[in-house]
Amino acid sequence: MNKFLKDFKAYLIITFGLFINAIGWTAFLIPAKITGGGVSGVAALVFYATGIPVWIPYLIINGILISVSIKILGKSFGIKTIYATIMLTLFFSVFQGIIVEPIVSENFMSAVVGGILSGAGVGIVFSQGGSTGGTDIIAMVINKYRNVSPGKIILYADILIISSSFLIFKSIEKIVYGYVTMAVTAYAIDLVITGAKRTIQLFIFSKMYEEIAEKITSQTHKGITLIDGTGWYSKDKSKILMVLVRKQESNNLLKIVKNIDPDAFVTVNSVMGVYGKGFDRLKA
Repeated sequence: MNKFLKDFKAYLIITFGLFINAIGWTAFLIPAKITGGGVSGVAALVFYATGIPVWIPYLIINGILISVSIKILGKSFGIKTIYATIMLTLFFSVFQGIIVEPIVSENFMSAVVGGILSGAGVGIVFSQGGSTGGTDIIAMVINKYRNVSPGKIILYADILIISSSFLIFKSIEKIVYGYVTMAVTAYAIDLVITGAKRTIQLFIFSKMYEEIAEKITSQTHKGITLIDGTGWYSKDKSKILMVLVRKQESNNLLKIVKNIDPDAFVTVNSVMGVYGKGFDRLKA
C-alpha cells in the first residue's frame, strides 16, 4: 500500500511538471514563434513550417525514439518516460487548441517566462525519476556505444535544433531568443533539481569550539565532525568543526556561531551532493 501511494504521488508530481512544461510552450514560446531545444523544439519547427499541431510530430518522434531505446537499452527502459510522452502529448493537443494568442507581446519576455516554465516542468519530472524522452534518449543510446558525455550530446542537439529555425524565419533574432530560452531552461532545471536539496558545508575555526558544537547539536540535532588542525604560520594547534546542513538551515548555524564567538573564522561552501543518513540516498 505504501509503495502504491508513493508511486501515485510520484506520477501526480510528474503530471504537474508536464502541465507546467506544456504551459511554457503553448502559452509563451509557440505563440511567439520561439524555438527551444529537444523534441518539443523539433515539433515546434514542424508546426511553424507546416501548421501541423505540435502534439502530432512530438508523439511520432518520441514514439520512434522510445521504440528504438527499448530495443537497444532493454524493456526495463522508462515506463515513466512513456507516461510523460503520452501526458505531454495530451497537454499539447489541449492547450494549443485553447491558446491561440500570445500571453505577452514582448518576445524576450516570452523567451524568459517560457524557458522558466518549461525548465521548471522538466526539473520536476526529473526529480521524480522521470524523463520527457527526446534528446535524452538519443544521448543514452549514443553513450552506450561511444564514450561521449550525454550532457554534451543534448547541448549540441539543442543548438542544432534552435539554429535550424533560421531555415524557416530567416532571422538571427529568432535564434537569439531560442538560445535565451535554452539558457533559462537549463538554469530552471538545475534550480528545481538541486535548489531544495542544496547542501552547505561549514568549516568553523574557533577556540570556543566545544561550546559551539554543543549548541549546534542541542538546537539543530546536526552531526559535527571535529578535525585536528595546525596553523602553518603560527604552528599553533587548533580544532576545526565541520558541519553539513541544508542551505535553508545555514543561517541558523551562523547565528549560533556569532552569538558564541563573533571572532570565529567560518568558511561556507556549496556541496554538489551529500549521501547518507539525514541526506540523500546513495544511488548507483
